[in-house]
Amino acid sequence: MVSRLTTIGFDADDTLWQNEAFFRLTQARFAELLADHAEAGHLHARLLEAERRNLGHYGFGIKGFMLSMIETAIEVTGGRVPATVIGEILSAGQEMLSHPIELLPHAGEVVERLAGTHRLVLITKGDLLDQERKLAQSGLGDMFDAVEIVSQKTRTTYEGAFTRHGDGPERAMMVGNSMKSDVRPALEAGAWGVFVPHGLTWELEHADAPEGHARFHEIADLGALPDLIAGIEG
Repeated sequence: MVSRLTTIGFDADDTLWQNEAFFRLTQARFAELLADHAEAGHLHARLLEAERRNLGHYGFGIKGFMLSMIETAIEVTGGRVPATVIGEILSAGQEMLSHPIELLPHAGEVVERLAGTHRLVLITKGDLLDQERKLAQSGLGDMFDAVEIVSQKTRTTYEGAFTRHGDGPERAMMVGNSMKSDVRPALEAGAWGVFVPHGLTWELEHADAPEGHARFHEIADLGALPDLIAGIEG
């Protein structure tokens, strides 16, 4: 019997390896640096506003996050932010860009197992150089048939990726921790969408679950993915 599923797409950050945790640690450090100028909650709200405002300019990733922190620091200090604080922000961002990869539970064995039975495509947002570095350090790179580092994840993104690297979205699945970026647009494209919750998810990635959609599934962790696929394929 021909498999109903031929292609599996994976998100990277907070699906295969830790990412948001390092952003949260840097935000805490940022709050300490500006404690004399803004309360932590207010500062976080201002930073989130700057990130949302700047997505169209800088895209997703650490470099845009650094620039948004600098912009926020200038705003909350009325333009009087000390150069030493700017230096600390840059240092924190550079540390994030060189942080070792920490694979999430089951990521390695599941990707290796599925690489033997399906075409695997990594579809991720973020800075090109940083995402390439993380993939190389993860040890998973050779298991993927294709890698797409994109500026946005939309229905068109998945239609194109699963057509280029598979048999179209109807015979593909997207697996990720973002309902907004990984699940909903993949479903709109006609693929299966599998939500793998992560304890920390960036506020701008939140969206409602597509309850009742025939191709939507949620699993507790990646360890449950092979059994889910086996059930879909019958």
